[in-house]
Amino acid sequence: MQPRTSTAAETERPKHRFLRSDWTRTNRMFGGVSERIQKDRQRAGGLGSVQQAVQYLKQDYQTLKEDCLQNGSMFEDPMFPAEPASLGFKELAPHSAKTSGVEWKRPTELTEEPRFIVDGATRTDICQGALGDCWLLAAIGSLTLNQQLLHRVVPHGQSFNQEYSGIFHFQFWQFGEWVDVVIDDRLPVKDGELMFVHSAEGSEFWSALLEKAYAKLNGSYEALSGGSTTEGFEDFTGGVAEMYELKKAPRDLPRIINKALERGSLLGCSIDITSTFDMEAVTFKKLVKGHAYSVTALRQVDYRGRQERLIRIRNPWGQVEWTGAWSDSSSEWNSVDSAEKDELLCKMEDGEFWMSFQDFLRQFSRLEICNLTPDVLSEDATSFWTTVTFEGGWRRGSTAGGCRNNPNTFWINPQYKVTLLEEDDDPEDDEAACSFLVALMQKDRRRHRRHGQDMHTIGFAVYEHRGCQSVHMKKDFFLRHSSCARSETFINLREVSARLRLPPGEYLIVPSTYEPSKEADFVLRVFTEKQSETEEMDDDVVANIDDEEEISESNIDDSFRSMFAQLSGDDMEISVSELRTILNRVVSKHRDLQTDGFSMESSRAMVSLMDKDGSARLGLVEFQVLWNKIKKWLGIFREFDLDKSGCMSSYEMRLALENGGFKLNNKLYQMMVARYADNEIIDFDNFTCCVIKLETMFKAFHQLDRDGTGTVQMNINEWLFMTMCG
Repeated sequence: MQPRTSTAAETERPKHRFLRSDWTRTNRMFGGVSERIQKDRQRAGGLGSVQQAVQYLKQDYQTLKEDCLQNGSMFEDPMFPAEPASLGFKELAPHSAKTSGVEWKRPTELTEEPRFIVDGATRTDICQGALGDCWLLAAIGSLTLNQQLLHRVVPHGQSFNQEYSGIFHFQFWQFGEWVDVVIDDRLPVKDGELMFVHSAEGSEFWSALLEKAYAKLNGSYEALSGGSTTEGFEDFTGGVAEMYELKKAPRDLPRIINKALERGSLLGCSIDITSTFDMEAVTFKKLVKGHAYSVTALRQVDYRGRQERLIRIRNPWGQVEWTGAWSDSSSEWNSVDSAEKDELLCKMEDGEFWMSFQDFLRQFSRLEICNLTPDVLSEDATSFWTTVTFEGGWRRGSTAGGCRNNPNTFWINPQYKVTLLEEDDDPEDDEAACSFLVALMQKDRRRHRRHGQDMHTIGFAVYEHRGCQSVHMKKDFFLRHSSCARSETFINLREVSARLRLPPGEYLIVPSTYEPSKEADFVLRVFTEKQSETEEMDDDVVANIDDEEEISESNIDDSFRSMFAQLSGDDMEISVSELRTILNRVVSKHRDLQTDGFSMESSRAMVSLMDKDGSARLGLVEFQVLWNKIKKWLGIFREFDLDKSGCMSSYEMRLALENGGFKLNNKLYQMMVARYADNEIIDFDNFTCCVIKLETMFKAFHQLDRDGTGTVQMNINEWLFMTMCG
């Protein structure tokens, strides 16, 4: 895709794809901080690579198999049980008409001599059942054309003969890492037949078991209904997909297809639908709308003295084939050399057909190609992309800013810088330019469909970043600059990608959902043909805290001293509960502030911050210093309450914290908003509590980091004392 330069007034418009699925939403939960840190460290050690796949749900295939062999038992998977809930949640929900009478049976109960793979895995091993996952089956069909890819997904050494114990495993790429998925071989059966994918060879079961493992990974069989072939392509290869609209196909598309087939890339195509009523409607010449096909070959034949380009397509249904020119029994074949005709037609499988390339461009709407990464085909590494992967998330109130239609919040989205250093070797024109591909993928949306969650509408924008600091850019930057490239559209697919060409230089990539406040995790991958540098644009964690005021009792004026005496009582010290009473009386008089009042927790945090002698009470000087701080924070709060509503939005709080001397990175802002905001709104007492907590923790860290190295070491007692009492 050529880069497009936007105008200053930029407006995004979303695009939607009709898929066979239920469009609903739900909230997601945050993962534990310690768990995330541990996961980051494991990944740095190679976990998640092809050589060291992550054990999905912590199930170890080898250990489980050995246990079954020792016990003489057949494996039953507790994580994906042979129960109605594993089938689905709506059309395939428990007690629904489609699941009535379903039994779960092992292949050994369905045939006398079950086989894992018969005479190698081929395209005919994949016949669609009662599930709308043709997109997945098209991807599996393409996978069989590349044995190296196939055996990465379908590990060697699995069978129903030697050491059979009802357990199998498969490996998939999931959002930046390879995952090993263990299943038992109990398959859903209705009226004596497999409900879902099956092989034309009745005794062969690898494809049905592969589908089950993928269903487990996504939560249920029904979660696989409706999708894009590229999704399956990428999960089988870890590659990156590109999409071509065939109505405006590039002139060199045949060369692109040929090159992709030679490299073992996976190719799929489909015909657009205009409404859900169009789904799987069959055209006059027997092509199915909204259905995923795979592209398996491209050839030229000598036809009546000229070269005719033909393309071979496969329908994963294994039937319903194209009946137009160059179909199986069409008259065009009579004008082709008989040896060439026999060669091309004898290799045809059921559901597979040839058509002219021009008919392909006219009849189909979209071609999808999954480019493979160097670790797949390393023998020709110079022809592949260099890949960098970032994991990020959009969180309501902290990093979910929506698209550029929302100028007040767009800047809070995660930001990534790519520096393009080298020009292409074969430029398309005289201008110096660098080719790169940006792919934005939202995570785990299928898994949560049963809870009413589905794909968000996503996209990204690219900005020139010349001469700017390597920090998270603020609102003013995006008001002054237009994007120099972007995703073609915002769309509700798992992944949006674009191939771009820009002059050497520094660029900022901003991924976002179309609407603000939509929560999801994502993976952003940047693929460059030449040398480049990439980094996440995030602020350093810094606190510029004012030096503690030097105040003695003699500096305190009489009116404040008198107020303190009145409030503190006979002991001339203010306790936590007394401080709470005082503060709530004060804020109640400021009718421009929205607040539920200070809690005991926030009052205790203030006392902890100011208490010098460990008495858990504040003396006159300590109370004076705290009072001055509260007045300062109140001034900042009012300044950044931009709409004068008496409270702050979460992004206003981010600006207010920076003004108060605190610079935090995106993950910390997410935690602050999750802890102190209520539906993205922060009132004065929560803002004050947040500032106090930050100042307390920064001061504690700096006291421990006496050498200024940015690192501290502590034992368990010190750690608990600081975190529990801070």
